[in-house]
Amino acid sequence: RPSHVMHENWHPLGPIGVISAFNFPVAVWSWNFALATVCGGPVVWKPSEKTPLTALACQAIFSEASRALEDIPANLSEVVIGAASVGQQLTDDARIALVSATGSTRMGGAVGPRVAQRFGKCLLELGGNNAVIVSDRADLELAIPAIVFGAVGTAGQRCTTTRRVIAHRSVVDQLCDRLKSAYDGAAVRIGDPRDAATLIGPLIDKSAFDAMQAAVANAQRDGGTLLTGGTRTHEELGDDAWYVRPALIRLDRQVDIVRQETFAPILYVVPYDTLGEALELHNSVRQGLSSAIFTTDLREAEFFKARSDCGIANVNIGTSGAEIGGAFGGEKETGGGRESGSDAWKAYMRRQTSTTYWGIEKPDLAQGIRFE
Repeated sequence: RPSHVMHENWHPLGPIGVISAFNFPVAVWSWNFALATVCGGPVVWKPSEKTPLTALACQAIFSEASRALEDIPANLSEVVIGAASVGQQLTDDARIALVSATGSTRMGGAVGPRVAQRFGKCLLELGGNNAVIVSDRADLELAIPAIVFGAVGTAGQRCTTTRRVIAHRSVVDQLCDRLKSAYDGAAVRIGDPRDAATLIGPLIDKSAFDAMQAAVANAQRDGGTLLTGGTRTHEELGDDAWYVRPALIRLDRQVDIVRQETFAPILYVVPYDTLGEALELHNSVRQGLSSAIFTTDLREAEFFKARSDCGIANVNIGTSGAEIGGAFGGEKETGGGRESGSDAWKAYMRRQTSTTYWGIEKPDLAQGIRFE
């Protein structure tokens, strides 16, 4: 259209609410806070009631830094402490333009509808029942350490923890033997998480321990073989010190408990015969966060990436962690949200299309209509 120009404008969305889980409160707050403030929005942070001190420490550091700088707006960052009822108030407040919530699928199922009811925006990063496919063409020297680290690190309390291994039937015996050796080895060190040599700290609380015990028992009832681990350890550190030995369980099929996310270090190993079957097993869970395949076959790798229903699909590296330069998040009951990545900033802004006519003559109207 002559003498017209169209722009796409981005404006600050408004105040951002951040709800974080107990496991990575600083990371979740920081990558939301950094983008939100760059985009012009203040942040109200509601941490898990299990980790309030971390949030208060971050707020204190930010407040101290703000005093050392000029022109930092007041109340750019605020922290609210409390139980789920406090989170509900944040979720229901129409002044909060976007709620970025990280946590369980159950939590997201409560937050999402409440925000939608007031036509607010939501960014959900929820659970993951992440699997590694080990092909008969896999390099096991790459696969073994990646699987063990992904399954036992942080005591299985990452949303990207490796919870399932789907291994080709021709390699599953060897894989289980080598995984068991690694689990029982000195590198899988359990202890004080403040010690740099520690790989596995405690579970967050007794309810997490009870859930792990129930899941292990359930898998055994359904025919699973507990190859190692699954029991409490380091009881001498205190009645509320819930340290566990990571559990490695082999099954002939993917039973119901395998399709459920248990936030603890349990790794289930099941066999497959064809890659198509492996992908069916892989995609048969409710979450879709992280996935991986170990193979030296390029065609297998591309077949996997095209058919994995997860937001993250890795080749020859594990499922755990966040490659924060890329978009982080997943599909299905993981919530569909994305944090970080090249266009994550758009979630914190309001999009506007603007068309300007700068000519002198009257512009032509659609269908040749004239009002004269």
